[in-house]
Amino acid sequence: MGTNYYITIEIDCPTCGIGKSIEEIHIGKSSGGWCFSLHVIPERNIHNLEDWKKFWQGKTITDEYDRVIPEEEMLDIITNRYWTKDTGNPLGYNSWSEFHEINHSVPGPNNLLRHKLGNHCVGHGEGTWDYIPGEFS
Repeated sequence: MGTNYYITIEIDCPTCGIGKSIEEIHIGKSSGGWCFSLHVIPERNIHNLEDWKKFWQGKTITDEYDRVIPEEEMLDIITNRYWTKDTGNPLGYNSWSEFHEINHSVPGPNNLLRHKLGNHCVGHGEGTWDYIPGEFS
């Protein structure tokens, strides 16, 4: 289970160009025990956390429950993450190696899981976030 975060912007209607249309832009997802999945959107020139910080400046950030998230809190959700890890094998798995193989993960900072680099994850942030392209939720 996780929580998705968005910025909602008003744009000119793509059909008529006269009216306004609302567009939701996905920032990323917070899932317990994992590094934050920060959405990279190259077509919007959003490639990393610094790009997001510039993009969300002065805009309203909400979570999937329509709760308004201040910019400082959003930054904290992304950068100040940790998890308390059990010392034994993960529940339902024979080993951490098996868990990582099945879940396409690697150990991350602060006892977090990190997405394994590949098509789904194009980079690891300098802290507790990963760069994830494409559609996801």
